[in-house]
Amino acid sequence: MKLTYAGLAAILSATGAMADDQIVIVNKGDDTISILDAASYESEGQVTVGANPHEVYVSPDGRTAYVSDYGGAQGTTISVVDLDSAVRTDIWELGGNRGPHGIWVSPDGAYVWATTETSGTVIELSSATGELTNVWETGQRVSHQLVPTPDGSKLYIANIGSGSVTVIDRTTNEVTTVPTGAGAEGIDVSPDGTEVWVTNRAANTISVIDVATDTVLETFPSGGTLPIRAKFTPDGEEVWISNGTSNQVAVFQAESRELLATIDVGTIPIGILISPEGERVFIANTQDDFVTVIDRQARTVIDQIATGDEPDGLAWAVR
Repeated sequence: MKLTYAGLAAILSATGAMADDQIVIVNKGDDTISILDAASYESEGQVTVGANPHEVYVSPDGRTAYVSDYGGAQGTTISVVDLDSAVRTDIWELGGNRGPHGIWVSPDGAYVWATTETSGTVIELSSATGELTNVWETGQRVSHQLVPTPDGSKLYIANIGSGSVTVIDRTTNEVTTVPTGAGAEGIDVSPDGTEVWVTNRAANTISVIDVATDTVLETFPSGGTLPIRAKFTPDGEEVWISNGTSNQVAVFQAESRELLATIDVGTIPIGILISPEGERVFIANTQDDFVTVIDRQARTVIDQIATGDEPDGLAWAVR
């Protein structure tokens, strides 16, 4: 694809450590993931995974991608992909848990966590073997997205159908529920682990949860309609929100909650990815089959990356 001047400048400003980094894009309509060079956006492979994949997370060493094979909420597998060879190397069966969606890898790389929304469960698997090591019941409807605290001690799960967030304390296995707002879906935790932001897509609001007390600090408008994902910048200063039916992303100042900007992107923006250095923001536009690339500081669109059918989940592989 043609690279704009601004896009080239962003690449040249990236650190040398990113020379071999990769971007992984889930194409849920194609049952594939695309693997791209993180600097040039050139293809480094496309891999067929399970039916209707939605989300992806990469191991801390940047070598392995784990893909939730959602299967229209009836899937029962996670695909394991080697990013060096661009080959699916394993398919993990989930022991009767159905509808894997949100997915994450523990900070030490030892575990993979996933929501299995149709079963109302959250599962933990050994990354070495794919064996189930724990299953928690949320007691909520459509447990969709998941994020851990930075130390991995707690898991936060957004429940679309119940308008709530489930909190799992991994040290005690205690499961509690925090009501947030109708259609709770997008979720992220601040880099310092003190706050969790939740997008309530049916209410067009954002709720902020205090991690210390697991209570809602405040709820405010999302800056658009159908807020569907949230992502903190690496420095913790901003939170980016994809507002699906506004075809925009909103940028909030994390501490003050001030809406700083809205940026036009493509149709039905969902997945958000921010580069580790915090300079580029990637937005998956599910109905337009491209990823928008935004210069974070300038808040301007600098590139588009063509994708497969219905791009959704995004991940960065640090090499």
